[in-house]
Amino acid sequence: MLIAETGEPAAGRGTSSTSKKRCVYEQYVQPCLVELFATAMFVFVGCASVIGSVGIAGAVQPALAHGLALGVLIMVFGKISGGHFNPAVSLSVYLCGGMKLILLVPYVLAQISGGMIGAGLAMYPADLYSASLGGAFQPMSSELAKCMLGEVMMTLIVTMVVCMGAVNSQTSTPGAAFCIGLIVSANIFAGGLTSGACMNPARAFGPAVVANHWSHHWIYWVGPLCGALLTVSFIRYCVVLRTRG
Repeated sequence: MLIAETGEPAAGRGTSSTSKKRCVYEQYVQPCLVELFATAMFVFVGCASVIGSVGIAGAVQPALAHGLALGVLIMVFGKISGGHFNPAVSLSVYLCGGMKLILLVPYVLAQISGGMIGAGLAMYPADLYSASLGGAFQPMSSELAKCMLGEVMMTLIVTMVVCMGAVNSQTSTPGAAFCIGLIVSANIFAGGLTSGACMNPARAFGPAVVANHWSHHWIYWVGPLCGALLTVSFIRYCVVLRTRG
């Protein structure tokens, strides 16, 4: 009896310790791994679509590839990590109260790492790869102000759809993944010929590292992050107005 009685608490402690480790893994480690893996897949598809569309007029192929890939990945992995795959989205979601601060930096690092992995896997024949800069972005040098404004506005729209469609409990919808993928495709149709319609620093950083192409790269960080901050400001302002009313 004494052995059995002293053994049961030990088993209980072991179970409790295992459960705690599993809880930590599921809350903090697993979401970051998912962000890395899914961002890599998204950037791979995005870069491959750009490289494969060399010589084809218009932005149909990149627009559909980015939008469809993003929508499917969010639908599949959204329950685990939230389906951000974008530092600008993570920033806006955190500032809107949709994620913990402790996950923000790990998410961004995972997304950047995933972007580099995905861009490194998108290997095509050398002539196509060089002609497309490996899927990296090339803004119009004579229209940098317009490119910057375009990135701000397009990212604002994307992060607004994310925060209102997936984060805000009053306006969230089961079709958020479809809506996010659709708005990304629409933005690429709208701004693909000016700035490239990046809206995602991880999507820009990955191919920039792999192809060593840094021309006006700052636009693809400053623009999306400013767009995300504008989204947060708008949502918070609307919430204040509604509360006061």
